[in-house]
Amino acid sequence: MAHPTHAPPIPARTSAPPAELSLEARMAATDAAMTIRLEEAAVAYEVNTAHIDTVPVDLGDVVTLPLTPTLQPPTPYPTPVAALLQRAHHRLLTGGWCSGALVDEDGTRCLYGAIHIEARSDQSLESRGLEVLMDAIRRKFGDVDSVPSFNDGFASGRTPMRMLDQAASLADARGL
Repeated sequence: MAHPTHAPPIPARTSAPPAELSLEARMAATDAAMTIRLEEAAVAYEVNTAHIDTVPVDLGDVVTLPLTPTLQPPTPYPTPVAALLQRAHHRLLTGGWCSGALVDEDGTRCLYGAIHIEARSDQSLESRGLEVLMDAIRRKFGDVDSVPSFNDGFASGRTPMRMLDQAASLADARGL
């Protein structure tokens, strides 16, 4: 195959130069060009990171909302144990969570402390609530010794409070 020794000639302009584009037209063209570049970058990122193993993120650990004492309690569950666990969850949401004590100097409570105060001296209701909570905890975390040891194993109350909410749903599903 023969190799060209020079570039082909550039045709001479026979028409008038193109009219200058308006600002809106230039912005639309720039937007289209940037969209294409961003799509190419997204594809390149997916290709370059496809081999990296990732661990799914639990949004309950990521998404947090500011809680205020004016937070209204949800509609109570119709069953007594589920309603107890739901009240305890609401108490922790509004009053605060702690570890290492039933109630700390600020008035915040641990899981057991919240269930104890919300059971209102009904030992049978309190023990059934703790049983359902332990069932929910063991479903997710395996062999756990007690509610207080589970509670004290966390630096923040997000996971313990989420387990209390799940226990309320579990108690309702069981009709307790």
